[in-house]
Amino acid sequence: MARKRRRRSLVPQAEQALDRYKYEIASELGLTNQIQTGGWNNLTTRQVGQIGGQMVKRMIQDAEQQLQGKKY
Repeated sequence: MARKRRRRSLVPQAEQALDRYKYEIASELGLTNQIQTGGWNNLTTRQVGQIGGQMVKRMIQDAEQQLQGKKY
């Protein structure tokens, strides 16, 4: 029997924001129908990797924009 692992976020309050990112990016990649019909387990490893990669890319862009507004 395979164990299901789930990473826990360092900031538990961020879970909702991360889930919103995940669904938003899945929608942009055209995977919404596939997730709705078969759940997240229905996605291929490549598709899940695409979602995760885009999430990281967008979070980095957001952080860079926030840093631009601050003066050190």
